[in-house]
Amino acid sequence: MRGWRVAVTSAAASLLLAGCGSGYLLQAARGQVRLLGQREPISQLIESPRTGEALRRQLTEAQAAREFASASLGLPDNRSYRSFADIGRPFVVWSVVATPEFSTRPKEWCFPIVGCVAYRGYFSEASARAFAATLAAQGHDVTVGGVPAYSTLGRFSDPLLSSMLRYGDTETAATLFHELAHQVIYVKNDTAFNEAFATAVENAGLERWLALRGRSADLEARQRRQAFQRDIVRLLAASRADLVTLYRRREPPESLPDATVRELKRDRLAQLAADLRRIESAMGGRAGFSPWLETGLNNAHLASVATYWDCVPGFERLLAEADGSLTAFYASVRAEARRPAEERRARLCGALPSAPPPT
Repeated sequence: MRGWRVAVTSAAASLLLAGCGSGYLLQAARGQVRLLGQREPISQLIESPRTGEALRRQLTEAQAAREFASASLGLPDNRSYRSFADIGRPFVVWSVVATPEFSTRPKEWCFPIVGCVAYRGYFSEASARAFAATLAAQGHDVTVGGVPAYSTLGRFSDPLLSSMLRYGDTETAATLFHELAHQVIYVKNDTAFNEAFATAVENAGLERWLALRGRSADLEARQRRQAFQRDIVRLLAASRADLVTLYRRREPPESLPDATVRELKRDRLAQLAADLRRIESAMGGRAGFSPWLETGLNNAHLASVATYWDCVPGFERLLAEADGSLTAFYASVRAEARRPAEERRARLCGALPSAPPPT
C-alpha cells in the first residue's frame, strides 16, 4: 500500500535554492533540475496523436482531479501538476529514515527554507542505500523507501510523475491532494504536523472526489483500506509504546544493560513481525509489509509510520469541528501552527493513548 511508504516533502527544492556545494546538496539540485527539464504540458500530451490511449486516459483523469482540487478543496490554483514527466523508474526519490538503536524518535536533518525534516531523500537508490549503510554502521536503525512523489511547496511547478500513475486513478488523485496540501500549510521543523495535515486533506478530498464521480465501489474500497490501515497503525503504535517503555529502563532506577535491552527489543520486534506475517498471509501478500519483514523490523519503520499517522485523528477532529468546511479547517490548522510545537502536538497527537510521544 502506498500509505506505508515515507514521502519526501520538499528537501530537494530547499537544497536547489540553497546552492550549497556538498555532495548531498548537489545530487538533490541536479535531480531537481533534471526533473524540471522533463516536463511536458499535459494538455498537449492529451491532444497529441503520439500519446497512447492508456496514458491519455490517465492524464485526463488526473487533470480532472487537479481541477477539482482547486475548485472544491481550496487547494492552490497554480501550474503544479499541469505538466507531466515520464521519469522511467518506479520512484522519483528514495527516502532514508533513521533512529538511534534505543529510540523511536527519527533523526532529523536541517536545510534552508524547509527547516528540519525526519528523512533524507536521494534521486539515486544506490546513493540512498549507501547513506543508510553508513548510518547503520554508526549503530542507527535505518529504513529506505521508494517515494512516488514529493512537493516543492509551490516554489517550482511540480509535474505529475509517471511514478504517481502506478497505483491507479484513485491513488493518483490522493497523491495530488496530499502534495498540494503542503503548499497550503507547511510548518518548519515539524514533519509529523505537515504530513498528518496533508494526509487528512488527502483523505477528505478523495472521499469527496469519488462521491462526485459516482464511484461508490471505489469509495467503499478506499474506506475499507482506511479502516484496515487504522487497525495496523494501532498495532504499530502499541509496539512503539512498548519499546519506548523498554528503552527508558536503561535509565535509573533499573539501569538495564544495553545487551539486555537489545535482546528484549529483538523479542518485541519479533512478536510484531509475527503479527504482520499473519496479516500478510490473510491479505494474500498485499498488505505491503513484505519489504520490512525481509530486511528486519526496526525502530525506523515504526518512526516512519508515526510521522504520517499519529496526528491524523487530531486533524480529522478539527475538520469535524469545522462541519466539514475545508476553509474553516485550514483556518483552524493555521491557528494550531502558531502554537508552540509541544503544545500543538499535545492538542493534535493525543488520539492514540497506547502510543505516547516517541523518545
